[in-house]
Amino acid sequence: MLVLCGMAGVRAQTTAHSREELLAAAREIMQTARYCALITTDARGRSTARTMDAFEPEAKMVVWLATNRRSRKVSELRRNPRVTLYYFDREDQAYVTIYGVARLVNDPKEKASHWKTEWAAFYPDRNRDYLLIQVRPEKLEVVNTKKGITGDSQAWQPPTVTFKHPR
Repeated sequence: MLVLCGMAGVRAQTTAHSREELLAAAREIMQTARYCALITTDARGRSTARTMDAFEPEAKMVVWLATNRRSRKVSELRRNPRVTLYYFDREDQAYVTIYGVARLVNDPKEKASHWKTEWAAFYPDRNRDYLLIQVRPEKLEVVNTKKGITGDSQAWQPPTVTFKHPR
């Protein structure tokens, strides 16, 4: 079936894709895009978005990010840990949206394993200022028009993967 996709009027062939294919496509987009938008909710219930330099997703699509403990996103996450991560690859007309739950992590071992040397200027006192955000996905949406990964043309729903994490 040929459908008209909402991204720049590109026509793409719609076929069913396996969970593994969708996750592989999502990883590729996330790596290509490098930066993502982290979307949280402020005290008034408004969405706030900021550009983040995320680590590549782990095996179960868990994403790690870093922040300064004094940033407003920390207070927003303490109030409401539900977040959205959004990655966009303009070249391939592709995107990934992850809906998940964030957790603030101040463990020294985790902080040491999730560090980028180019961040040193942002965290002069790394032990005090540097804080991690771990995002565990609940649902992932992925579209890549060049690879034929498009959504339902009637309902405009993108291909979706749901996650079940043990508590």
